[in-house]
Amino acid sequence: MKRIIDILGSIIGLSFFSPILLIIIFLVWFEDKKSPFFIAKRVGKNGKLFKMIKIRSMIVNAHKTGVDSTSETDYRITSIGKFIRKYKIDELSQLWNVLLGDMSLVGPRPNVVNETNMYTNLEKNLLNVKPGITDFSSIIFSDESKILNDYSDPDLAYNQLIRPWKSKLGLFYTYKNNILIDFCIIFITLIGIISRKKSLKLIEKLLRELKADKDLVKISTRREDLVPSPPPGSNEIVRNRNLTQF
Repeated sequence: MKRIIDILGSIIGLSFFSPILLIIIFLVWFEDKKSPFFIAKRVGKNGKLFKMIKIRSMIVNAHKTGVDSTSETDYRITSIGKFIRKYKIDELSQLWNVLLGDMSLVGPRPNVVNETNMYTNLEKNLLNVKPGITDFSSIIFSDESKILNDYSDPDLAYNQLIRPWKSKLGLFYTYKNNILIDFCIIFITLIGIISRKKSLKLIEKLLRELKADKDLVKISTRREDLVPSPPPGSNEIVRNRNLTQF
């Protein structure tokens, strides 16, 4: 049933958003006359690599800088890329990956190999399901680039501040995964485009109804500053992102 919904949802989504996508694709190409697409290698279900299709929001070869996390003021972001990232338009092209079967509409966000290599044994359970375009953490941390703004090492900051909660929320989703929850998350994601404040209230309510851990419910409100935390399955905060050890 989930696969049928993914196919129907991706076809409807691509059809509905195609006018917007075509305009954005042209503007990306027009800015520097380079390919408007960025094919990003990501780790999918069971650890299998796949090519995620994104509308390019950064300069060509930005990935070769070795930095995987992106702050809001990252110099690699193009002029049109700022608009693309603000409204998550680059994620619409991932509907192709859903149609191809690499991703689902809802599921833990796919990660790069450098990040999955750091997964604890508990976090590796995130790879038991297909990655998705949206999930709990996509809504709660939709301001990820803004969070990383004030840090000289955005990759390390991501691992200390965001990854612990992102993984916990992803694991919670894998345990509770069902079609009704998927519909709720998709609906709240769309609400988030209009009102982030409203989307956070809705996701908090959903987590409460699903009897999520009180810490997950608390983080969903985003009322408090994020502090370094260990990822699930470890008691130590990540100190060196370049190592598979903590």
